[in-house]
Amino acid sequence: MAKKDAPPRWDRKMQQRLARGEAAALGELYDRFASLVHGLAHRVLGDERAADGVTREVFAHVWQHPDAYDPKQGPLRSWVAGLTHRLAVQRLRATETAALAQGGRGSTEDLERKVRHASVAARADYIVQSMPSPLRAALELAYFQRRDYRQTAADLGVTEDEARRRLRLGLQLLATAHDAGAAPGAPPGYGGAA
Repeated sequence: MAKKDAPPRWDRKMQQRLARGEAAALGELYDRFASLVHGLAHRVLGDERAADGVTREVFAHVWQHPDAYDPKQGPLRSWVAGLTHRLAVQRLRATETAALAQGGRGSTEDLERKVRHASVAARADYIVQSMPSPLRAALELAYFQRRDYRQTAADLGVTEDEARRRLRLGLQLLATAHDAGAAPGAPPGYGGAA
């Protein structure tokens, strides 16, 4: 059995392939994480074109600096999410600061509030996407279809106790999006408003 703190084999191999300059590795990485990257960027920026730009920046950064990822620090998915978050927040701050400088409405406090709100929303999205599918399915039934724990249990074919456990754990994970610290599984620096 592998050590608990050993990085996943795919992550290590991908980092090595990127470091060797294998274009096919970048294609695989893009196929695997493009929807995550674009979704997080869009959640922070609220703009499709800006999210497209951040998506390009993230994959360009990974291609140009493959050694920036250290498999010993955590999963590649979390590192890519953290990089996406940082670049999206930088773009949001730059855009909003430019708008303020041109006489736009609001203040620097409004900007920081907007950045914090966008960061929490992006962390919540990341947490939901990263949680095990049984927890996510229970939350989706409860939230989107307005099912209580009994109905959720029946829909999922589990006991009521199991449905309550899944909902409770899913909500506990989701509540960490508001914490000042990093989201579970996210790299250092992903938690705060960069």
